[in-house]
Amino acid sequence: MTLTRDAAWQLLTEWTESESLRKHALAVEAAVRGYARQQGASEEEWAVVALLHDFDYERYPTLGDHPNKGCAHLRSLGYPEWVMRAILSHAWEITGVAPESPVEKTLVACDELAGFITAAALVRPSKSVLDLEARSVIKRMKDKAFARAIPREHLTRGAELMGLPLDEHVTNVIGFMREQADPLGLRGTL
Repeated sequence: MTLTRDAAWQLLTEWTESESLRKHALAVEAAVRGYARQQGASEEEWAVVALLHDFDYERYPTLGDHPNKGCAHLRSLGYPEWVMRAILSHAWEITGVAPESPVEKTLVACDELAGFITAAALVRPSKSVLDLEARSVIKRMKDKAFARAIPREHLTRGAELMGLPLDEHVTNVIGFMREQADPLGLRGTL
């Protein structure tokens, strides 16, 4: 099977009606693509993983069902096993599939951080990622009430998985998301 972003996007939009969940997938895609580019990996293949990591969430919101049932569907469509393994690794606490490969580590490192960066951008007066800096994101991480659903240890673990200091990882993901500010709805008033 040839992995294509177009096919992944079609499946995502078929299974996901929520605009915010679609934008989350796009934000994670932007971050994962950026790291694929840095690492000399296939941007297209890594984009497929990023787009599909939560594609089943609306149908199967219970952890355990998500992402397992989605991966079963992908398997039935002929997706390669490494794609399912990467998707399962983003919920390692439930699936028991620890992130090991570069794409797995990158997905885990970017998933929650992309959501946190989105939230941090949207509370700015500009509502933009274009003027957001890592220090603002890291400061928000200390506020337990801000984006409380995002476990802070997932954010710090992501940087560790990437082998980067937290501020560098946050800076990278902000930069990758800036490249897609318009599709992400994060250009704001800038």
